[in-house]
Parts: sequence; C-alpha cells; structure tokens
Amino acid sequence: MIPDYPHASELDLMMRQVLHPLFQQLPDGISEFTFANLYLFRKAHNYQISRLSEKLFMISGDDGKAPFFMLPFGLPENRILKLLFNEFTMLKCISQTQKEELAAMGYIVSEDRDNFDYLYLREDLSGLSGRKFHKKRNLIKGFLNNHTYEGKPLLEEHKQDALQVLETWRQGRDNPGDYNPAKEALEKTEELQLCGGIYYVKDLPVAYSLGEELAGGKSFAIHFEKAVNGYKGIWQFVNQAFASILPEKYSTINREQDLGNTGLRQAKLSYKPVDFVRKYRALSGRM
Repeated sequence: MIPDYPHASELDLMMRQVLHPLFQQLPDGISEFTFANLYLFRKAHNYQISRLSEKLFMISGDDGKAPFFMLPFGLPENRILKLLFNEFTMLKCISQTQKEELAAMGYIVSEDRDNFDYLYLREDLSGLSGRKFHKKRNLIKGFLNNHTYEGKPLLEEHKQDALQVLETWRQGRDNPGDYNPAKEALEKTEELQLCGGIYYVKDLPVAYSLGEELAGGKSFAIHFEKAVNGYKGIWQFVNQAFASILPEKYSTINREQDLGNTGLRQAKLSYKPVDFVRKYRALSGRM
C-alpha cells in the first residue's frame, strides 16, 4: 500500500488504518502530525509518502519552493538520512527530541517560529476569567445580548449547514485560504473521525469548529473554525463555546500556527497561550 523508499505515492484514505494508530502515539502534539491533517492538505503541499522501515515513514512535499521532507515517527539510519537530505534539502516539523539528535550529528537546526503551534489551557479558553480576557468577555456578552443561539454537535445531519457556513465565509474573502481542505474535512468527517460543534442564530447556521485529539489524547487541535460576517463577537463566542464543551481529559487546546501572518499572530497571542509546540527545521549542510 505504501511504497518503499525511494518510491513514493500520494496519501490515500486507505492508509489511515496503518498510519492513524502511529500518529496517536506521538507525544509532542505537532498539529501537522495527524493523518487527517496530512490527508486534507495533501494537495496544498504536494505530499508524498514512502516507507523507510516497518513503522518508519517519510512524508515529502513542497510549497512551490525547495522540496522538504518530514519524519514524524523518528530518524532513520544515518545512511538513509543523508540520502533524504541530498534529495530534499530541508527537514521540517522537527520535534525537540529530533532537534537534539540532529544537532549531535552535526546538522544545522533552527527554530521555525512561524510554524509554532499555540497551546492554551482548556480552562482558560472556556472560562476567560481575569482581567486579561476582559475585552473578549465583553465581545461575547454583546453577541449573547443581541442573539439567541443554539449549539449542536457537528453530526452528519448538520453537515450541509456547516458547508453553508464555509461557503458564506469564502464569499467574503479574496484569498481562498484553507477553503478546499476545510470543505473536504466536512465531507469526510466520519472517515477521518473529526469532532466538532456547529452554532445557529434563529435557525441559521453561523459558525462551526472542527478538530481532533493529539499528544496522546491530552490535547485537542482545532483544525478548522469558520464563522459568517455580520455578528459582532461571533469569533470570540465560538472559540469559547467549543472550548467549554470539550471533555476535561484535554488539558490543552492546540490552535495551530500563525504562518508568520502579523494579524493572526496578534490574535493568537491575545488569548495568552500557556506554551507553544515548538518546531524546528534542518538544512542539508553540516556545521
């Protein structure tokens, strides 16, 4: 199903039965390293997969620049690692453990700040208590004072309503952003075992959140969160509303990267992250 390196193939939904259990065991909580995330963004990043050994796989891709590779389940033997660096130049999404191993081998490893995942305490996002969240509480209060809402689990029966939210969100933007992956995520929620919530105002769907657990079941990643325009405070509302219904077993919520976008970084920092899932990259050259 998954070819041996140096051969590679596109990610296929049938590969989930092999890869998903391996991703679930990863402790670092890197948001890219779930089967659903890689599958949904396979076209955006031209992902390909190869088998290096029985439980060791390599994901390659490109973003229109230099080709890169990722090693979610660990580093291969040095001979194979050298071949990979010669072929792809850059290793991305390096965990803290891999960083130390690569540095000890003489590779040049650097922080990839634009791709740090933002980590928040679930209790912080659900309660928004204290002076630091005063403005966000006011926006949510304004939303609740002006609108009567209803929240529901994002089940199959509500899929079309969520798609309606996504289409409305897309119409108000010049850039499609993550529209295509978000649409496929809704279409294949059951196959990918994603979980979410959808919110209505006067029976009209206005927002939804969709994600999955990671970091060994200790954290929940929000892969997609969409809302329609015209409802002041709705983004703050859906952020809090979904956090408040997540089970207590999730100590943190991972709201993914800012990708170097100044406005997005400011917005994510305004929610006072408790930590980051730090990621690194390494180049083929050695020190």
